Amino acid sequence: MTANLVALWYLVASVCFILALKGLSHPETARRGNAFGIAGMTIAVLTTLAVVAQGRIDLILLAMLIGGAIGAYVSRKVEMTQMPELVAAMHSLVGLAAVLIAVAVVNNPAAFGMTPPMPAGNRLELFIGTFVGAITFSGSIIAFGKLAGLGKKFRLFSSAPVVFPAQHLLNLVLALVMVGFGCMFFLSQDQAWMPFLIMMAIAFVLGVLIIIPIGGADMPVVISMLNSYSGWAAAGIGFSLNNTMLIIAGSLVGSSGAILSYIMCKAMNRSFFSVILGGFGAAEGAAAQGAGEKPVKSGSADDAAFMMANAESVIIVPGYGLAVARAQHAVKEMAAKLTAKGVSVRYAIHPVAGRMPGHMNVLLAEAEVPYDQVFEMEDINSEFGNTDVVLVLGANDVVNPLAHEKGSPIYGMPILDVHKARTVLVNKRSMASGYAGLDNPLFYMDRTMMVFGDAKKVIEDIVKAIE
Repeated sequence: MTANLVALWYLVASVCFILALKGLSHPETARRGNAFGIAGMTIAVLTTLAVVAQGRIDLILLAMLIGGAIGAYVSRKVEMTQMPELVAAMHSLVGLAAVLIAVAVVNNPAAFGMTPPMPAGNRLELFIGTFVGAITFSGSIIAFGKLAGLGKKFRLFSSAPVVFPAQHLLNLVLALVMVGFGCMFFLSQDQAWMPFLIMMAIAFVLGVLIIIPIGGADMPVVISMLNSYSGWAAAGIGFSLNNTMLIIAGSLVGSSGAILSYIMCKAMNRSFFSVILGGFGAAEGAAAQGAGEKPVKSGSADDAAFMMANAESVIIVPGYGLAVARAQHAVKEMAAKLTAKGVSVRYAIHPVAGRMPGHMNVLLAEAEVPYDQVFEMEDINSEFGNTDVVLVLGANDVVNPLAHEKGSPIYGMPILDVHKARTVLVNKRSMASGYAGLDNPLFYMDRTMMVFGDAKKVIEDIVKAIE
């Protein structure tokens, strides 16, 4: 395949990726966006195979077969509630790929078309690609552990922020040392294995130190940030391999991930630069001490069904509890029954509800909930005061009024103003605190009724009780 033809097909793949991002920006066009993404990746892979057809393509096909088989197995086994962990794991693989390719280039630059001594531009690409990839890898591993709830087995995976004295000073010193050894590698005229390996090792450590102080309800921002890092790591791979397709695709992922991180930070009222520097996590909040001693009103599914069936307006707030119970289909059936009785039903989505950006949107789309019933926080927050009943399904931090109180660990975080509704129904398995480890005053309000139990079972009982 000629160079011009390769460039043409890579251009077509790049256009498909851009159209994929455009489609994924709205639920109604998301399926078309996915189709463009699949088409673009297929074109890119086939074109790359044509480029390397003169080499050991048998080994490449074997590796693709093994990787594809593993991917197919994992995709069939992973539950929807485990998607955040899967995303973090995929990010780690991109970062590790960047590091391994950089090591291969340093070891044998001639195999990549570079005549020793390696040009300064290529050394700079390797320097940047290596430390971004290493930070992405180790940071994603920590994010995976936090999301998978491995904190009981290993302290670094705790969902609460892991902090220690002079933490940010240590990060700064390590970053400066890493850059120093990177400059030594850049200025060297030989392979310079020692500064390269030391720089890489420090980057792995920095990835851990940047993510461990982030915890609680902040993990969706971490996912979007690591998504951006993985994109830039892929772009670094592209420069090392002189592959324009990887450069373009990586840049698209990196820039879109950075934009998403910025949007998420605005939704959380946090500093974008604090996220980049690993200072996003708030101080560990007070756990829900004594929650069991406070009086709460509790009711049954029949009580909840009666209240909603006799209301004029109902807003459903999905949270991680809905995802764990896989209750989205039952919720759609309940909403359909309420709508048939003349009740106005809407869904309120907080941008960081769940464990990853868009988590609740994905679940509702899977159940084919009508898009015109789903509203983002800024579009529906003003409606809670005029709403008869709000049903909260497993959400904690995103509906916690402590966000309005100075001194609270989540002070300033925009929340869904559920507490302003005339009646609040909260479905939880227990009075345990949310991911941020904070008690929630919403649960003890006079107009709040708790309905304890598995979300899917409770909703199914409500559906039966609605006549």
